[in-house]
Amino acid sequence: MNLHVKTLSLMTWRSRFLEESFWSLEETAALAKQLPLKSPSENIFLHIVDLSDPKKIWKFVENFKQEHKLHVLINNAGCMVNKRELTEDGLEKNFAANTLGVYILTTGLIPVLEKEHDPRVQKGLGSCSSVQGLGMRSVSWSIQITVSSGGMLVQKLNTNDLQSERTPFDGTMVYAQNKRQQVVLTERWAQGHPAIHFSSMHPGWADTPGVRQAMPGFHARFGDRLRSEAQGADTMLWLALSSAAAAQPSGRFFQDRKPVSTHLPLATASSSPAEEEKLIEILEQLAQTFK
Repeated sequence: MNLHVKTLSLMTWRSRFLEESFWSLEETAALAKQLPLKSPSENIFLHIVDLSDPKKIWKFVENFKQEHKLHVLINNAGCMVNKRELTEDGLEKNFAANTLGVYILTTGLIPVLEKEHDPRVQKGLGSCSSVQGLGMRSVSWSIQITVSSGGMLVQKLNTNDLQSERTPFDGTMVYAQNKRQQVVLTERWAQGHPAIHFSSMHPGWADTPGVRQAMPGFHARFGDRLRSEAQGADTMLWLALSSAAAAQPSGRFFQDRKPVSTHLPLATASSSPAEEEKLIEILEQLAQTFK
């Protein structure tokens, strides 16, 4: 699959919550230099944004809207903090980065996507990651991808305790709940914005620095069976570039280039329209307080 990029904006997020960063600015810049651009005149822009800070996301969105067009939005940043901790704004850290940050970034940029012909928005499910991508492509559609985790399959949407205030804290399950929330948001956005093509995806378990740091026990047990980073990114790129992907209904969930169920067989993880609407109402009210 050839990637022909006209203009690429990379937004990197370096977590302040983990003991050490597993994706540095230098690594991001090196990655950008490797992209197969057609000529030296083509542009790469690097934006540094803390996806756990709602005020900074809103500021980024407003600046981006003034300076760039948007065909592709990739939500790939994520964190798994294994103890309940709060940001400076009083938000539970996993919720702030994985759910509220994704909500603000996506809803803030939907108007930009809607200006383009056949824009598509995608969300992906995978392991802890720390890079967002925003790009303008030379093709006629746009895409947003959010990388999350297949752990969402064991979680039913719970809007009664979004910031883990009333239940015993389990970082892995909180992360999985955040990823369920992302899938629900993708489905609802697809319903409400027919001019944009939304999708979500699960890359499979990949051997990334995030997995090694956030889930050391899991990595020690299954490390030799994990996918490479390139294998994990395959479906994401396919959704972004393939005409076959563009022909799929908006709002679907993909794994290995195929649409799959968002629920396990015989599981009772489905949510009602009222529950999903409550999630959106809570996120919108909270997002507006930081605007």
